[in-house]
Amino acid sequence: MAGDNIKFEQSYSFRSLPTKTFSFLQDKDALALFMKWSMLGRISAQSFSFDQSFYSYDCEKFALCFFTDPEVVSCLKRLESRDWVPLDKSVVSVDVEVVPCTQVSMELFDPIYSCGVVRPSGQIIKCFHDVHPDYDELRQMLQEEDSENFHVFGRETRGEFLFRVFKHLCLGGELCQYEDTIESYVNTTKHVYKDLISVQKDPDTKKISTVSTVLRVRASDESGRCFPGVKEEEQTFAYLIIDPFKRHVTLFCHFYGVGNVPY
Repeated sequence: MAGDNIKFEQSYSFRSLPTKTFSFLQDKDALALFMKWSMLGRISAQSFSFDQSFYSYDCEKFALCFFTDPEVVSCLKRLESRDWVPLDKSVVSVDVEVVPCTQVSMELFDPIYSCGVVRPSGQIIKCFHDVHPDYDELRQMLQEEDSENFHVFGRETRGEFLFRVFKHLCLGGELCQYEDTIESYVNTTKHVYKDLISVQKDPDTKKISTVSTVLRVRASDESGRCFPGVKEEEQTFAYLIIDPFKRHVTLFCHFYGVGNVPY
């Protein structure tokens, strides 16, 4: 009983922050690219405050509290076919992956320019593929472990949140119109990452470092996986991005499918 009381006392509660906005979801150029990449209307970010100090060892409890909090649940929707539906069953478990988030520079992507994926002009090099008629060295490098350039980026680099954002944008949605040049992918990745991640500067060394904890999350109800999708799909994702100092958390999501298009 005492243990139960302690657990209750240390649980988190959340409040929506509707006034907190993200420029990558308002900038007309970014929105035009999301539409081109079939992600418009399916990529989102919403923030909440929380009431207890966050510690890295609390990741799973934090995520479970998040997905069972009444205010959070009232804000959450998932896509079923092409309809947005609420989470109608209680979440009973969460799968949490801690995602490394240490990068403060786009230099991470420098190897792309010297390995045969893009030309000096930034043009992405096309390549033959047995399945995809319009394929390129960039997507091959990102997806196929037996490709010539896959190992240009090691496992540690590929695990970084910055790299994951880049990969998500490059692969896009179901009817993605892929870019011919690398610039839009890199610039939009930078825009999204800067919007989502919190940093601090050391007063002595002046060095900038990240303070955010990033979790990739998958929630399940009594019937199985329920959020962000009922089945595993690389481009259907949900990340919790936690600022422990402000006590803010942002849910960054994308639901794979056909994005919004103008009529």
